[in-house]
Amino acid sequence: MAAFADGRRCLSLRGRGVPAGTPRRASIWDSAAMARLSSLAMVALVLAALTSLLSTCTSFSGLAASGGNGATLQDRYDLLRGTWLREYTEDGAQVQRVLSLEPGGTFHESVHVVEAAGTVTDFRHEGTWLYDGTNLKRRYTLMNGKPPSRLNLPFATFEIAFDSRNAFTGIDHIHGHRIEYHRMAADDAGSPD
Repeated sequence: MAAFADGRRCLSLRGRGVPAGTPRRASIWDSAAMARLSSLAMVALVLAALTSLLSTCTSFSGLAASGGNGATLQDRYDLLRGTWLREYTEDGAQVQRVLSLEPGGTFHESVHVVEAAGTVTDFRHEGTWLYDGTNLKRRYTLMNGKPPSRLNLPFATFEIAFDSRNAFTGIDHIHGHRIEYHRMAADDAGSPD
């Protein structure tokens, strides 16, 4: 027994001085059965949350692999292969780009530019391409027949969406460009002229 400063005696319960004669009250967590019950309830809640999370993850993984439209990544990759045409006007010049995406991951690009004054310029580029399920990425290894500077290696990355089997649009989030490509017929794939 311990004593208070005023001389009263007390019992020590769990390290706390309680004056003698004070009725003992059981707290909610004093019982081992209550602790076991609360632990089981917590485990059940955690298992329910994990089950819900895992079922959500598996449904999202199928959606991500299909690109959200039912086509698998391989289907979309196969759709990209082929020859694509992009025509647009920039600073008064008419630009026509023919992009050939080869099955082995290489590409060839022909650019035909007709300036407002009538000057015609043609460019030929080559490189490698990759599709990650969202972005079409191109790394240029030849710019108009010459290797690019190692300090300024050109890349083009566009987040693409298929409008149809024969058309896709893309957005370059770095430069803010929006592009549109249309599939060329097999007999038109030779040159941009």
